[in-house]
Order: sequence, then structure tokens, then C-alpha cells
Amino acid sequence: MGLFIAQLLTGLANAATLFLVASGLSLIFGVTRIVNFAHGSFYMLGAFVGYSLMQVLPGAIGFWASVLLSGLIVGLIGVVVEMLVLRPVYKAPELFQLVATFGVILVIQDLALMIWGAEDLLGPRAPGLKGVVRIMGEPVPLYDLALIAMTPFVLFALWYLIARTRLGVLVRAATQDREMVAALGVNQAWLFTGVFFLGAALAGLGGAIQLPKGGADLLMDFNILAAIFVVVVIGGMGSLPGAYIAAVLISVLNVFGVSYLPQSTLVLMFVVMAVVLTIRPYGLLGREEVAGEHGQVGEPDRPIKPAGVRARVIVGIGLLLLLALPMADSHFLVILATDIIIFALFAASLHFLLGLGGLVSFGHAAFFGAGAYVAALLVSHANAPMELAFLLAPVGAGMAALIIGWLCLRLTGVYFAMLTLALAQLLWSLVFQWDEFTGGDDGLVNIWPAKWLSEANSYFYFTAIVGVGGIILLRHMAHSPFGFALRAARDSQRQAEATGIDTKRVQWMAFTVAGVLAGVAGGLFVFSKGSVFPNELEIAKSFDGLIVVFLGGVKTLSGGVVGAASLELVKDYLTRFEYWRLALGLLIIFVVIVAPTGIVGSLRSLLERVRGSST
Repeated sequence: MGLFIAQLLTGLANAATLFLVASGLSLIFGVTRIVNFAHGSFYMLGAFVGYSLMQVLPGAIGFWASVLLSGLIVGLIGVVVEMLVLRPVYKAPELFQLVATFGVILVIQDLALMIWGAEDLLGPRAPGLKGVVRIMGEPVPLYDLALIAMTPFVLFALWYLIARTRLGVLVRAATQDREMVAALGVNQAWLFTGVFFLGAALAGLGGAIQLPKGGADLLMDFNILAAIFVVVVIGGMGSLPGAYIAAVLISVLNVFGVSYLPQSTLVLMFVVMAVVLTIRPYGLLGREEVAGEHGQVGEPDRPIKPAGVRARVIVGIGLLLLLALPMADSHFLVILATDIIIFALFAASLHFLLGLGGLVSFGHAAFFGAGAYVAALLVSHANAPMELAFLLAPVGAGMAALIIGWLCLRLTGVYFAMLTLALAQLLWSLVFQWDEFTGGDDGLVNIWPAKWLSEANSYFYFTAIVGVGGIILLRHMAHSPFGFALRAARDSQRQAEATGIDTKRVQWMAFTVAGVLAGVAGGLFVFSKGSVFPNELEIAKSFDGLIVVFLGGVKTLSGGVVGAASLELVKDYLTRFEYWRLALGLLIIFVVIVAPTGIVGSLRSLLERVRGSST
């Protein structure tokens, strides 16, 4: 019994930090509708700033003053981010805002590396709270008890601020109806800034207050990011009481999971989120969330038409140059081109789902990885020939997409995106932990092409034919009746259904098609590298896909392909520098603000202006 109580108290102490950070994210989303992926970066900054302040402010007063000052400083940093990066894109579609915050993550990561270095920093013990007390014979840290005692006061203070102050009235009003708040003369810009300051400050407080339990390191932002989003989604986006309940639930279950079901620790919170969203699609205390105030990808600039003669000639010339690339006698260029084609097919499959369907998926890498692992497992365990393994790769990915799509399409907006993430993480954990079958973290190796493809440039030509063929197939489907039905479901679901279109069935088919083509890309990948590892199913791979689709242009059919090719080329150059994340992050932010239509859209607008001026 004593062990049970000690574990329960540990879970409640962990929930204190998690609630602080998650409550800030919930506030920001509730008012601004920004899906702020940089929130984990504010948490990391709070830990680093708190550590630095604690080195110069001694004693108990200095410790707690450092915690409070960390929250204040990080809140001010959040104001700078909000005013310079997010304020220009508040009226943009959700995806643009998401990509902007991802650029902020990259910038803050390298800035933290410059200032504090790459070494992990061990947090100081809290003065006066360094010991333990024994409860029924089990030791419980005093600092854990202090965190548990503080959490209700924090919750009450936030409740009082939201429920009993004028600022709280405005925040609640903006959460329910932003247009009405603006009509009453309230300056929304400064309201958003104030809420962003409070949310970032809470994240900074969470980072500083956990220092005695952990420390500060450069992986803190990504390590907590999934957990806080899970908490906010389970509790209901914008609900502080829901965030508290979810933080306690997740933290306590995680502590008991470590003790009794250690194999479940990687995915337990995602299992809980999937179950909650299946029963209550908008969280425990949340309300229905429509897919964005302005649409997830925005209204199309112009009708999507088949490519004209000039465009087809340019593409044809480009394909001829691609096929002639091996004549340059550069092994590096051939490998780079192979990687670009594979990534372009993966991005094109995501763009088909996102651009045409308006469905933002945070777990599309699951299908890429599923295709790669299906092929690799068939070769490793069944001694299947490469040809059969490659043909079955998209079948396995398509089956995964069929099931995940059926489960997720009951939801919309952020809840849809987060459920795709949860189910993708379940698939990743299965691959990561099933060592005897999938190889676990060691992956599967020696997965090479058949002999007829093992010559110098044979696999490059095979990749070019299959990859370009897949992209052309997706483009052809975009101009088919199915593609028009998918766009109708994206633009106006009610009107589409009134004309007899089964929008959910169309979206489900699109989800499956996108998964199949991503599986083809995964099959090409595993035979090009000769190996596959669990990181091909991770969140970062899905985010890479989202970024390249945006950079190329969400509202164009060629955006995913152009974005993938551009990012691969830029990354190959930037990664030669020590602080390449900083440069890439600034580039992403620049494109979001200055050229939101992406590379293709911006070039198209430039050509139209040139033609207009010449006439």
C-alpha cells in the first residue's frame, strides 16, 4: 500500500509541471486558435533561463525568484515571437501558422545551443526541500509534495483570472466568438499578445520549476511536446479544468505503467488519447472544433486546371534531364536524385490528402514507414524476392491507412490531426519495441534490390520510373471525378452532400490512396538504403512532409514535389554548417510571412506580373 501511495504522489508531482505547460498551450489555442508547436521551446527556455538565474541568485529566495523571473522572461520572449512571427499570419490557414511555429522551434534550438552549449545541465536542488519523508515506509521527496501542494493554487489563480477579471471575460468571449469581441471595439491584437505572454510564461515556469527533478537539455522541447498536446486534446482544447484532469490522468498512469507495464510507457498516453477521442470526439471538457477559422489550407486562389502545353514541355525537358543525370558520372548526384524522387513521392501523397482534401495529418510518416517495413520484413523473415516485397509494401501501407482513416475521419480540425498522430505513434511503438521481429532500434539491414537492379544506375532508373509514375497518377486523380468530389468535400461539405456526394467515403478513399502512395515511397526507400529504422515512422518525418508541402505551395498540384526537391537540396547544403537549424528556421518563417503561396505560387504570381507589365 505504501508503494502504491508513493507512486501516486510521484504521478501527481509530475502532473504539476505538465499542467503548467499544458495550461499555457490551452489558453493560447483557446483564444488565438494557433496550434503552437513552439510551446515546448518555451518550456526548454524556461529551464535554461532558470538554471542561469539560479547560479547568481542564492538561497531559497533566489531559487523561487529565479523560477518567477524565468516565467516572466520567457513570457516576454513569447511576445516577441507572437508580434514578429504569428501576428502577420493570424488570418492565414491553420497549416501556415503551424509551419511558422515549427520554424520558431528550429531557431530557438540553435540559439539555445549557442548560448548554453550542447552539454546537459543538472538542475540545483530546491533549498529547504532537499530531503524525503517516509509515507508507510516509502520515501517521497519533499519537493514532490511541494509541487502537489502548489498545483491547486495555480489552478485556482488561473480560474480566478479567467472567471473573475475583465481580462478573463475578454478571453472567454474571444474563445467563443472572436468576431463579436472585435465588433465591441476590443483590440484583438493586444488581447492575443497578452494571452500569448501568459501562455509562454506558464511554459517557462514549468521548465524552471522542474529543474530539481530533471535539469535542462536541448531535447526538452520535443520530449514534452507530444505529452502537452495529448493533455490538451484529452482535456479539450481551450479547457483549463480539462487540462488539469488530463495532466493528472496521464502522469499517474505513466508512473504506474513504468512499474507494472514497462512495455507500454512509449505509447500509453497515445492509447488513452485514442480511447478518449473515440468516446468523446472533442475531449473530456472540450467543445466541437471546426477545421480552422479560415480553413486548414485556405480557399483556392484559382481553379485547378490540367497543365498547358508549355508546362508539359517544361516538365518533359526536366524528366529528360533527370534520366540523363547518370551521364554526369557523379555517384553523389545519382544518390541525391534518388532521395529527392522518393521524398517527392511521399510529399505528393501528403499533398493529395492535404491540398485537395483539406485534411491535415500529423502521422503520414506511418504509411511511409509501414511500406518500408513490410518490404523489409518480407525479405528478412520470409526470404521473399525483392519484386514481391516491393509489390506488397503499398498493400500493407494501404491497409494501415484504411483502418486509421476510418477511425480518424469521425473528427475534424486539430482533433483529427492529433488522432492521426496518436495512431501513428502506436504503429511506431510496435516497430520500436518488437525487437525479435522488427529489430527494434537496431532496425533491419541488408535489404538490397534484386540482381537486375544492383548495377550502377539501374535502381535510379527504377526509382525514377516508379516515383514519377506515382506522382503523375496522383495528378491524374486530381483531375478525375473523384478529385473534383474530394475538392467539393473540402470547400463545402454540406453543399457537396446536398448534391449526393458521400463526403466521408470520398475522404476515406483519399486517405487510403495517399497511404498507398506513401507506402510505394517507403518501399523505394528501403531498397535504396538497404535498411530501415523506426525513425522513418516518427513525428519528425511527418512534419518534414508538412513543411515541404507548404514550402512548395499548398494550393498548387506541384507544390509537394517542388517543395520536397527544394528542401532536400537546401538541407544538403545547410547541414554542412553547425547552426543549420537556425538558417532553415529563418527561411521557413520568411516564406510563411513573405511568400505564403509557396515557391510555385510565388513564381506563378511573378510570371503573371511580368506578362502584365510586358503587355
